[in-house]
Amino acid sequence: MAHVVYQVVEHDGGWAYRSDGVYSETFPDRDAALQAARRVAQEQRAPGSSEEIQFEDADGVWRTEHADGHDRPETEVRG
Repeated sequence: MAHVVYQVVEHDGGWAYRSDGVYSETFPDRDAALQAARRVAQEQRAPGSSEEIQFEDADGVWRTEHADGHDRPETEVRG
């Protein structure tokens, strides 16, 4: 099972959360960023519907896969 970490950090004159090197929007204070990170982490764990998805891979080839809506990652908020 995948494990996603959201880290609350100072960013761009305020606070943000980041995951895998990607930053959220900037929040005015740490508490607001922490609340947003907790909300996003909870939403990430919520199951969805299973569907067939299509995407273009790095080589420009279109792929079709089955996405299991119940295969959700574990999440963690730090900071």
